[in-house]
Amino acid sequence: MIPHLRPALVLLALFTLLTGLAYPLAITGLAQAAFPSAANGSPVTVEGRVVGSALVGQAFAAERYFHGRPSATMGPDPNDPSASVASPYNGASSAGSNLGPSSAALADEVRTRVAALGGGPVPADLATASASGLDPDVSPGAALFQVARVAKARGLDEALVRGLVTRHIMARTFGLLGELRVNVLALNLALDGLDH
Repeated sequence: MIPHLRPALVLLALFTLLTGLAYPLAITGLAQAAFPSAANGSPVTVEGRVVGSALVGQAFAAERYFHGRPSATMGPDPNDPSASVASPYNGASSAGSNLGPSSAALADEVRTRVAALGGGPVPADLATASASGLDPDVSPGAALFQVARVAKARGLDEALVRGLVTRHIMARTFGLLGELRVNVLALNLALDGLDH
């Protein structure tokens, strides 16, 4: 029995060291060397203080700020640890709602979000939650849709705010991957910069 067990234990130890230690360390080192900001979470700093990440969405609820995509992340219920409650932009629980297109609950959520935005046609990314629940970006259409509300709340000219949105539209990665997008945190920080 020992002759059969010994190769199995040696392979277990070898692959544990290889895949559990050497490979993660090599990938971490490569990421730190090639993409240090992204490897460290792409922190965004203002006056030496980290205010967020360029890769993770945040909850902006005030009328004076642009809002990101709705977040469907959940968290533990403080009153009942066996239950979950809505916890928007909860980085410890990144996940979509898993509601399908025929779900009545999803249809109700979308109707509620559309009504909160004033009804009528609204950009899809303002009415539907993202797959991760943590999207940092919205479409240019979603950002432009919010211009009137933000300009009114701040007492700014709509053309000024629209121009700010236009300057923050990011191109596709490498010119072909993904879609045009606007990073909500960067846009809101630029908006706050107009006040100074």
